[in-house]
Amino acid sequence: MIPAVQLLRDTEQANAMLQPGRLRILEHLSQPNSASGVAREIELPRQQVNYHLRELEKHGLVRFVEERKKGNCVERIVQATARTYLISPEALGAIGQSAEERRDRFSAAYLVSAAARMIRDLAVLGVRARKAGKRLATLTVETEVRFRSPEDRNRFAEELTNTLANLASRYHDGNAPDGRKFRWLIGSYPASTKHEDDGSESAVMED
Repeated sequence: MIPAVQLLRDTEQANAMLQPGRLRILEHLSQPNSASGVAREIELPRQQVNYHLRELEKHGLVRFVEERKKGNCVERIVQATARTYLISPEALGAIGQSAEERRDRFSAAYLVSAAARMIRDLAVLGVRARKAGKRLATLTVETEVRFRSPEDRNRFAEELTNTLANLASRYHDGNAPDGRKFRWLIGSYPASTKHEDDGSESAVMED
């Protein structure tokens, strides 16, 4: 089974994936396939698909599986290296995030940056866990709260912050010989009440 997520941390790797047509090709490589098979499915010339596959493989987005004999020819079978690809902010260079955004915990950009770091860390730790033959220890807690007023929301946030601080002080042991450090991230944002496709406009994070 291929990994669920692959994090792209290199600019050239991200650029290779985002070339026109390549995302469609990757979508048809969740299972092993050949250039001819993909070409038939997406109705493009085999030579064109074969070129894109070579580029995707060169940048670590497609992996070789096997060779299969078909008539007098030998087909090269490949597969996508993951089911989903995410571009890390570090691949964007200096525009990924600013020092000000990293300091302002009330900005949307800060939350996005923290979430991106979590995704990056999980991708790296996931690779290590698979190599060690172990399951990655994670926990997800999710809920929605409808506040009567901004004042209630602020009181909730303050109480949640204090509760987390108290729990951390009770359970944190920096000198535990066999202990392992875990990172906790709690974020909040307005729940979406619309489910229409907003893909016609660019998503912009305003502070």
